[in-house]
Amino acid sequence: MGGEASWFSTLLRFLDDAIALFPDKRIGDNIRYSMRDVALSAFSVFFTQSPSFLSYQQLIQQQKGINNATSIFTIKRIPCDNQIRSLLDPIRPSLLFPVYEKVFSLLEQQGTVESYRSFNNDLLIALDGTWFHSSEKVFCKNCNWKEHRNGKTTYYHSVITPVVVQPGNNRVICLEPEFIHPQDGNDKQDCENAAGKRWFEGAGLRYVGYGVTILGDDLYCNQPMCESMLQAGYNFILTCKYSSHKYLAEWIEACDPKEDLHEKVIKRWTGKERLYYRYRFANDVPIKDGEDALRINWAELTIFDAEGNVRKRHAFATNHLITKDNVVSLVEAGRGRWKIENEHNNTLKTKGYNLEHNFGHGEENLSNLLLIFNLLAFLFHTVLEFFDKRYTLIRKTLPRRDRFFNDVKALCQYLLFKSWDDLMCFMLKGLELEDPGG
Repeated sequence: MGGEASWFSTLLRFLDDAIALFPDKRIGDNIRYSMRDVALSAFSVFFTQSPSFLSYQQLIQQQKGINNATSIFTIKRIPCDNQIRSLLDPIRPSLLFPVYEKVFSLLEQQGTVESYRSFNNDLLIALDGTWFHSSEKVFCKNCNWKEHRNGKTTYYHSVITPVVVQPGNNRVICLEPEFIHPQDGNDKQDCENAAGKRWFEGAGLRYVGYGVTILGDDLYCNQPMCESMLQAGYNFILTCKYSSHKYLAEWIEACDPKEDLHEKVIKRWTGKERLYYRYRFANDVPIKDGEDALRINWAELTIFDAEGNVRKRHAFATNHLITKDNVVSLVEAGRGRWKIENEHNNTLKTKGYNLEHNFGHGEENLSNLLLIFNLLAFLFHTVLEFFDKRYTLIRKTLPRRDRFFNDVKALCQYLLFKSWDDLMCFMLKGLELEDPGG
């Protein structure tokens, strides 16, 4: 990395550049808190995974005349929670999307993007929708809603969170999300498929040139979605359930096992037992009934034990031509879709980021904007794991994410640090680890 800037300061500069374009609707000169201070204060809470980070820093400021919000995040004055919510509510979340572009460009420059190439030498991008705010009382124009049988209504926010994944790699690279919310001029509720199409035709287009295979669950495995991906230039490997593709299942059942339906069996020892992985595949089959049916290629993996008991079964639809040479790696790539749930959404929900916690709703954009800050915090942590030697060593020594961030919260609550790197050096010394440099 050129220059003397640390990885953390580089990432913070990316965020700072985007925040500089935040509009400020306040009028007059009596403005105590800048939009920069407001936005970075919100981000600091998610980055440190400490809901009380700002209140602790305000207390330290009163006692010592300086605080970690200032020294680490370069925040000049710390606003209160209500001021943060009020001033950020009008801000469009898309104003933060350039941060994703700059981070991806950084990863490309460092060779990380190239190292993530997988099946067909493509980047595998997994898409999945998830809730991140719900209430029976609070709602806004961006809410979807669900009416229950008991007469109650749940208002909620949801989003598609695309990530670059790689089989065997537990790190995912977050990309620009797509919110699932009512669209202007449309009385119907938004849905994941419609949001997915918007992403394919919008933010996702900047990645098509890299060569991309989209991974998605059965919800994406229908003709309109597949055609949308193909028209935009993507490949796809999608979960294909028999229950929702009955005509395709009948077609496979009727295939000539000698001519059209191919099979490959691999024995694997798990360390405890021997399992059999049976791969079946057929090319050029219809995804649905009708003369206009899109022709796709189909693969199935059935895992069973020595007694013939089926342990798992997975099926996929793809536009990639399937052969006996590539069926194993194709299925492995398709199963990589689970990483968006295990390594991304589940981490965000249960490992300290509190994705489903209601941090604030607002009347316009607050809930969605705070979600972006949370996702960027996760992305920044991932980048630091890639490149920051100090951060990487500490995370390796403290592999439990909650242990690491609990230590960060405690240290920032009681001690002052000149910078994020100063905090990392302090933790290395406390753990009796040799400083590997930045």
